[in-house]
Amino acid sequence: MADVVVVSETIVRPESNEDGSDRVKIHLTPWDLIFLRTEYAQRALILPKPDPKVNVISQLKSSLSAALKIVYPFAGRLVKIHNQDDETTSFYIDCDGSGVKFVHADAKTVSVSDVLERSGDNWNTFFPANGVKSLEGVTGSLLALQVTELKDGVLIGYGINHLVADGASFWSFFKTWTEICSATRKTFPPLPLRGWFLPEIDYPIRIPISETVPSSPVRVVASSSLLYLRKKMFRFTRRHISELKAKANAEVAAAAYGEHLKISSFQAVLAHMWRSIIRNSDLDPEEVIHFKLPMDLRQRLNPPLQKECFGNMVGLPTAITTAGEMLDNGLGWAALQLDKTVRSQTNEELKRFAEDWVKNPKIPNGLMLNNSFLVGSSPRFNVFGNDFGWGKPIAVRAGPGISGHGRILVYPGTEQRSMEIQTCLWSHVLDKLLADAEFLQHVLCVHPSRL
Repeated sequence: MADVVVVSETIVRPESNEDGSDRVKIHLTPWDLIFLRTEYAQRALILPKPDPKVNVISQLKSSLSAALKIVYPFAGRLVKIHNQDDETTSFYIDCDGSGVKFVHADAKTVSVSDVLERSGDNWNTFFPANGVKSLEGVTGSLLALQVTELKDGVLIGYGINHLVADGASFWSFFKTWTEICSATRKTFPPLPLRGWFLPEIDYPIRIPISETVPSSPVRVVASSSLLYLRKKMFRFTRRHISELKAKANAEVAAAAYGEHLKISSFQAVLAHMWRSIIRNSDLDPEEVIHFKLPMDLRQRLNPPLQKECFGNMVGLPTAITTAGEMLDNGLGWAALQLDKTVRSQTNEELKRFAEDWVKNPKIPNGLMLNNSFLVGSSPRFNVFGNDFGWGKPIAVRAGPGISGHGRILVYPGTEQRSMEIQTCLWSHVLDKLLADAEFLQHVLCVHPSRL
């Protein structure tokens, strides 16, 4: 694949605001601050080629400026405070309109099919925030975009700082941007900011300086230097998902757990992935395994927040079991562990977590173990409903940074009610997974990508 050539790099600011009335300070909650040492979340949308008469870059920049006027936190900066009285550090977001990084790149010899079938050698060059940590939002933009013009399409790569927004808020912003660009909508309601702050917590939250030191690049604990990671895309069709959901619910009902439980499609698919990977990982039966899955907290609080409120309101509750228990039980049991984990996140539990965390703040350092699984993104995000005016997306892909055995990213599929999952696994585990008839019965392999 030919090199991607950067044509220009600029800062796009919100449409002018003479009196500065939009300047807002956003305090950060424990759910924000646990992302301090993580890399920017990077994804890419691949779009069809627009009419040659359209000045794509100019149109995208002007509509982005208008969108940032509405969704102004993305144009702000992270502010770091040194509390000299107790030698701690605090952070907040200053919505000062500094703007977002916008990169225009050219790869006119590269086709959409080249990108979808890429070997991964130059994949990083399509993204604007490689290796950037959330802590760096003090000097850099909280959102970075790169528009690369391909031979027969356009690739928009982006990186977002999780301190400012979660996936739900980002895709809401992206929808606003596309509606402005395509002129399908001209008026927008005021941005509803997250308004939930526990009265027992003083803001900004104070964090030991030792917890804010940038971590080393994500490391993976391996038992052999010969191991290496590979990434792979899997597609679950409507039929696959329907079969897995029916199987999981039938097993739960047959086990007579004493509750009228219903396993969701998402839980059934994740349980299938989890069981299948464990089955092919050669773990000791007593090995403890963890599965972290993202959950929108907005409607779990009391009182609940608006579904559309902007910010980072994602929790990562963890299902814990052993490899032996996983393999001794079926799909329904595995899905039930995920369901129980989600249902455990009550308002009282969330309040308890926040109050305890403030007393002893701990920022994850990026270390990943081979018995941990971490899910990102969601099949509920409106990825394929976005149209800048020249066609809806062809595909969505993860950017660099999803390194570590057990990383699982879930997207909606192009087919209605389908899902696509991008995984990062040890090569020997992936090889066994691709030969597992029980696993392959309910999934399609997209292509031999080694992103």
